[in-house]
Amino acid sequence: MTIIELFNQIDSVCLFCSKGLCYNYQVRDVAILIKTCGSNEYAEVLLNKLPNGVFLTTAFDGVVNTMVIGWGGINVIWGKPMMLILVRKVRATWDLIEKTNEFTISVPIKHDLSEALKICGTKSMREINDKFTYCHLTPVPGRKIKTPVVGECELHYECRVLYKQPLNQDNIPEAIKNRYYPTGANHTLYFGEIIDTYLFEDGE
Repeated sequence: MTIIELFNQIDSVCLFCSKGLCYNYQVRDVAILIKTCGSNEYAEVLLNKLPNGVFLTTAFDGVVNTMVIGWGGINVIWGKPMMLILVRKVRATWDLIEKTNEFTISVPIKHDLSEALKICGTKSMREINDKFTYCHLTPVPGRKIKTPVVGECELHYECRVLYKQPLNQDNIPEAIKNRYYPTGANHTLYFGEIIDTYLFEDGE
């Protein structure tokens, strides 16, 4: 039984960690844990997973979309934990972030989601209107923002945009520009304050 199937059978919820760090979801005879983490606690895991892709999810007015990013990372800027991501203006995701100023990052750790990553990394929402359904992924509501996370992943970040800036193509070295921007489709760099970080874990 998958984590999402278990979530769909939740009968009761009880707080078992006195510090409020973890929540124990009693799912009939099985417990699922949502473990709250420090924003940089799994930064190395994220960095190692980025080359194969992680899910960037956005949502607005009933429209939910996820895409795959391979660039970005966690930094400390203005004294705040910050997720840096780049999204091309031609992407449907760009329109959604611009409307909501929030996004989530979901990282598969143990589960093999290579096929879903391949599809979401190569197909636009304009080609596949509902990538969650198409890829058999489950949007699980965010805890602090309206944007969901990908339920089949273990590690999740909820982020709120504090600053954004289109890249200045004049300042990009020619070799990089020729390789990554041959058509001129520019990226916007988003600084997303990490306001929640957590893991989905199988309980005992």
